Amino acid sequence: MTPGNPLLDTNDLPAFDAIRAEHVLPAVEAVLDEYRAAVAAITAADALRDFDSVMLAQERLEERLGRVWSPVSHLHAVADTPALREAYAAAQEKITDFHAELGQNRDLYQAVQAVADADGPSLTAAQRAAREHALRDFRLSGVTLEEPARSRFRAIANDLSRLGTEFANAVLDATDAWHRHVTDERDLAGIPASGRSVLRQYAREAGLEGYLVTLKQPAVQAVMTYADNRDLREEVYWAYQTRASDQGPDAGRFDNTGRIERILSLRHEAAQLLGFANAAEESLATKMADTPQTVLAFLRDLAARARPVARKELEALRRFAAERLELANPEPWDIAYLSEKLRQQRHALDEEQLKQYFPLPSVLDGLFALVGSLYGIRLRQRPQARTWHRDAHYYDVLDGDGRVFAGVYMDLHARSGKRGGAWMDVCRARFRDGGTLHTPVAYLTCNFAPPGEDAPALLTHDDVLTLFHEFGHGLHHLLTEVDLPSVGGIDGVEWDAVELPSQFMENFAWDRRVLDLFARHHRTGERLPDELYRRMLDARHFHAGLFLVRQIEFALFDFLLHSEYDPAQGSRALATLERVRREVAVLHPPAWQRFPHAFTHIFAGGYAAGYYSYLWAEVLSADAFERFEQAGVIDRATGEAFRREVLAVGATRPALESFVAFRGRAPEPGALLRSYGLQT
Repeated sequence: MTPGNPLLDTNDLPAFDAIRAEHVLPAVEAVLDEYRAAVAAITAADALRDFDSVMLAQERLEERLGRVWSPVSHLHAVADTPALREAYAAAQEKITDFHAELGQNRDLYQAVQAVADADGPSLTAAQRAAREHALRDFRLSGVTLEEPARSRFRAIANDLSRLGTEFANAVLDATDAWHRHVTDERDLAGIPASGRSVLRQYAREAGLEGYLVTLKQPAVQAVMTYADNRDLREEVYWAYQTRASDQGPDAGRFDNTGRIERILSLRHEAAQLLGFANAAEESLATKMADTPQTVLAFLRDLAARARPVARKELEALRRFAAERLELANPEPWDIAYLSEKLRQQRHALDEEQLKQYFPLPSVLDGLFALVGSLYGIRLRQRPQARTWHRDAHYYDVLDGDGRVFAGVYMDLHARSGKRGGAWMDVCRARFRDGGTLHTPVAYLTCNFAPPGEDAPALLTHDDVLTLFHEFGHGLHHLLTEVDLPSVGGIDGVEWDAVELPSQFMENFAWDRRVLDLFARHHRTGERLPDELYRRMLDARHFHAGLFLVRQIEFALFDFLLHSEYDPAQGSRALATLERVRREVAVLHPPAWQRFPHAFTHIFAGGYAAGYYSYLWAEVLSADAFERFEQAGVIDRATGEAFRREVLAVGATRPALESFVAFRGRAPEPGALLRSYGLQT
């Protein structure tokens, strides 16, 4: 042990404000040494071969390692510094190498197999699932490979881990590197007061007068959606769409081109070492979809339904641009701007007007009230919890008897040194170890615009959907009743089903009864007017076709990139993307656009050959929500059924079985198509 190292404390919550870069490597090395010694004891010739001695012991070791590594990984994402980045990279390499070594430990594999052979009938559902997942993961780690393939597979795992971190770092650095200082407010004409307030705050943080346009999401959204200055829109689009590439204002400086090539090559090689044809086929070993053909048929069927709608939407947008704005040839940097203008004209819906009814504190109160009504839980802020930034807050989660059974950190505003996007991750897992029950704790991270000078943070309705989405992931983790971390909460759930609870939650944010819990004007307290709500609903399917074909484009690109990889030809990333766009897209960006170079989901975020999961799980989520609609939406009995059959059971049974247990039948695609307005 390393005295005084906060990462080695046994407290339930990390001491984030005390963690320093110099603590990382000593803590990781100490825990890995403990882990190796424990594995040696588990695999000793005279050791017991029952579930507690083999499987539970490994759960305990992984939980201990997670308590050290989770805070480090989280800080790397939300409070990055050069020193922390260096320490993170060095420690991650050690952890990756250790897990690769562990996955190929044949003595440990045989010990787990002995448990399977001896204890099968007597195990609980969670224990059986943990055992089967462990045996599968051993095989996917190359435990049965012979030399030199075993060593090569392990080296590939280390290289891929490093490359994924480097890819994400390059995107973050490229995002933080670019800015445009604006001193003349006329250059920001069209951007509403809330958007200008964000840009003014960015300038103040940089010690500048005026405004600072950055590539952080709130700034990009404000400019691309509202700025009348077409040159500014083009410049922001150019900088944002060429991040970490060979193009754009920082061409070559953070370039991910080589990393894309290397990542795809290594994934393909690793898959073939395991006996799979390609990385896409290997990916499906842990998913609901059974074959690559199933995935491709699913995506292409959706494309066939959505593309004609998207084409009509784009044609209407171009007519609007020509007739109303005298813009004959709209470019990609005009689309969001034109879409907002058309939406306002067609539905009289002004996003800026709508934002006034979604102050973040009220939205949080409403979200908490909703989950309280559905699941009988309550969230209570714990002010004394130690966090990494003043924007981060911790909430205890209490049951109906006032007992704390879980917790969640929420960090919701964009800032420098923080990765873009929104996500939920695990801080602590639920784990029953003898007489001790460790409670689950989640991180929930977003990048919303910060509060204004004289107003709270105001959310777009898309922001509200994002918050509900990530909280759905959080509930999946927090409401688990499984005592083994490897199959509890989100862990072990098929990747193409893990989005079910999150996408399901988004549906509530469209319902009047739910909106009445929180949609109040931040100055007057007035509830969302019926007429404004009606216009919001009317606009719900506005450009649904364009949105859907864009998601299909991303998913099909990802899957073909991994399923068709040919070492003789390299990644062909840009050529593959162009081919996909010719097949499904209706809007084609300029040749210099470099979307793949910042596609962290598939190159650094765990969605490789799995981006289709968002759409796949949306079939499940839309269908599941229809049962709530039939029961009046905010219905406790239906909520308890969803909690019991989906959220509580984790990966103790296949996701399809959990869905059927809740819905009473297999999923049907009609609800998804109706949710996009593509089927009545």
